Amino acid sequence: MDSPPPPTQRHKCSACYKQYKKKEHLIEHMKISCHSAHDPKCPLCKKHCKSLESVREHLTGLLPKDNCADIFATNGCKLCLNIFDSPDDLSEHMDLCLMASAIAPVSMFAAVHFCSGLSNHNNEVVAIDCEMVGGGSDGSLDLCARVCIINEDENVIFHSFVQPIIPVNDYRYELTGISQEHLASASPLLDVSNKIEEILYNGEPSWKARLDGGKARILVGHDLEHDLNCLRISYPDHLIRDTAKYRPLMRTNLVSHSLKYLTKTYLGKIDLLYEIQTGIHNPYEDCVAAMRLYKRMRAQLHGSPPLPVPNDCSSIFCKRSHNPFDLRMLMELKKMSSDELLAMSISSYKCWCLDNLHCTDF
Repeated sequence: MDSPPPPTQRHKCSACYKQYKKKEHLIEHMKISCHSAHDPKCPLCKKHCKSLESVREHLTGLLPKDNCADIFATNGCKLCLNIFDSPDDLSEHMDLCLMASAIAPVSMFAAVHFCSGLSNHNNEVVAIDCEMVGGGSDGSLDLCARVCIINEDENVIFHSFVQPIIPVNDYRYELTGISQEHLASASPLLDVSNKIEEILYNGEPSWKARLDGGKARILVGHDLEHDLNCLRISYPDHLIRDTAKYRPLMRTNLVSHSLKYLTKTYLGKIDLLYEIQTGIHNPYEDCVAAMRLYKRMRAQLHGSPPLPVPNDCSSIFCKRSHNPFDLRMLMELKKMSSDELLAMSISSYKCWCLDNLHCTDF
């Protein structure tokens, strides 16, 4: 009797555990996936995922991995997705992890310009949010009518109503709480934009801060491109931390979540809601939510440093391409193990945990 043919060798990705018949297919996968130590991953089996939502599906979805799901059900935090040694440790952690809704200061309810001294706020990170009214022929054009900036301590450092540059056709009062009276004596858009740039660049002219890489702050918010466009402000991409565009906070298909969803999912719980935007929107609440999300993501730890890249390969790919999986190196890459390939892999986005190293270059 003929013996059965030997099983086909499979090449398994050390990050997401996908398997391939050919080593070159694994190499192509590594090139496209951009796995790194900063990927969201299961705290138990260490499988890498595209987003935290994918990790949540892996742990609590319709088809969770049984062993991981069983342990997570008793010892896992549904907010930060970490695992603890016992239910008692989890309960103690939840007292800190579960956040209460932000309460807007009294100054936020006044229809007047408010700004505190910059010298008292040396934080390197600020969060911004704008409220929009409607302009244009049908009121569908977004116009900034209110703006708030807070520091890391959730203190307001700037708040102002804004006089749009074109007439307002729809104040959207049910959502914004803004009326014609609020904008009657509001600051002109150009004045507000100049003041905001002064805050963002720590009092230096923006051109000087751009040239010397000086004292510009990290700017946090949700869908910041929209807010900055309405404010007529251009800000360096490497200083922007947008909760709508940060890959770990996006959907599995890498589409943005709403700030309301992110706040409820990562700062509150389904049965103990931390909700925002339940009635009239307050920009302070949205600033605080974005800042808290940023600080939670920044505080994540991503384990030990990656394995060293073999010397004979690293010098070649560094010279040829930013992506280490250059197919011109295929023969050298095929000699490497899956773990060595993962150690070479470069993330396609900047992880916010790197801000703890005071590193703003990407």
